[in-house]
Amino acid sequence: MIAFLKQPWPWYFSGIMIAMIMLTLIFFGKSFGFSSNLRTLCSMAGAGKTVKFFDFNWRAQIWNVLFLLGSIFGGYIATHYLSNPEPLELSTKTQNDLKELGIHFNGKLNPDELFSLSALNNPKSIILLLLGGLLVGFGSRYAGGCTSGHAISGLSNLQLPSLIAVIGFFIGGLIMTFLIFPLIF
Repeated sequence: MIAFLKQPWPWYFSGIMIAMIMLTLIFFGKSFGFSSNLRTLCSMAGAGKTVKFFDFNWRAQIWNVLFLLGSIFGGYIATHYLSNPEPLELSTKTQNDLKELGIHFNGKLNPDELFSLSALNNPKSIILLLLGGLLVGFGSRYAGGCTSGHAISGLSNLQLPSLIAVIGFFIGGLIMTFLIFPLIF
């Protein structure tokens, strides 16, 4: 069984699973999104006593918090116990592009120059993480949801604002990848 779980699965498997989850959520009248958990957690902590936005029945959203926790624990289990220990395969062109930016590919999913405790010794990394977190937090609140909420749940419900948000996410990703990221590094 473990050997079956450790093998590479077809790319379409995750799409099928997402579709099944979305059909279940639609059937039960629920909408999905990870950023809404921040509002729920703040409400659970009592923020609703001082800020009206957090004053709602958070118990109705506890399923979403459990889904978030399951995703975190599932990711941990998959990474530490079910993943293939072989290095990732990355095209030579992508490795050369990363090298030009000062990022060394060492076969891991996330480069150490950006995603390690030693990266926190660099003030530039700390500023980028804080600024990135601020922009993601502001953007998800301003857009009324995060990428998973709009791209998965919103599009499944055929919501036009979610389509506009997803198009904006892609345009923003392209701008970041080809214009801003090379300037930063």
